[in-house]
Amino acid sequence: MSSNLPRYTLRIDQAYLDKIRYIAEENGRSANREIELMIKQRIKSYEEEHGEISLNNS
Repeated sequence: MSSNLPRYTLRIDQAYLDKIRYIAEENGRSANREIELMIKQRIKSYEEEHGEISLNNS
């Protein structure tokens, strides 16, 4: 399945990746999806504390 989503190479310690994979499996998700959810949670937390991040896409 092809996707138009941008790709990003993440360099991460093997132990962290193994733990993310463990959590993902416990939640019935792929590691990629688990990482995406973690990122979304962090952004939400940041914006709750500091306000919405405004992106200028020009």
